[in-house]
Amino acid sequence: MAFALFMASPLGRGLRIVAGLVLMALGIFWVGNLLGWIVAAVGLVPLAAGVFDFCIFAPLFGAPLGGNDIRQGRVPTH
Repeated sequence: MAFALFMASPLGRGLRIVAGLVLMALGIFWVGNLLGWIVAAVGLVPLAAGVFDFCIFAPLFGAPLGGNDIRQGRVPTH
């Protein structure tokens, strides 16, 4: 749960946004070919997760998907 709490924090969200932007830039400008576009598309996932405040790995740790739910300490219902 500590991982999910960190990723839902402002620092964690910022880190995901930066990681997404870095992956996109590396894919487009460094790799450049089809593999680069794939890397850039993968970079959209952490970018979107940071911008829209969700953590795709949180359910693996028993935490809810939404950042606000994580910060509120809500437990996911299955």
